[in-house]
Amino acid sequence: MSGLRIKRRRRGRPLTLRINGKPVTACAGETLFAVLLAEGILSLRYPSDGLTEAARGGFCGMGVCQECRVTVDGAPDQRACMIEVRAGMEVLTGGR
Repeated sequence: MSGLRIKRRRRGRPLTLRINGKPVTACAGETLFAVLLAEGILSLRYPSDGLTEAARGGFCGMGVCQECRVTVDGAPDQRACMIEVRAGMEVLTGGR
């Protein structure tokens, strides 16, 4: 697990999910957004309007801004900050 996690913090059981095809270890109870940040994945998507090349990533962390949208288990536009990780989860980001 990444060094960004708080030391001596009681964590849930370890589990494995896949982010962009890569196996990642996380802990039960963590949000997907927290896991993405801990893994150093900051670019989550690019606007589909074609007007800008600016990468988008999480902003508010509480479900309001809609900037942390990713595909989870084939379902697009899921807010990573509102989803608790689970074993076997398949996550795709639109970051390049």
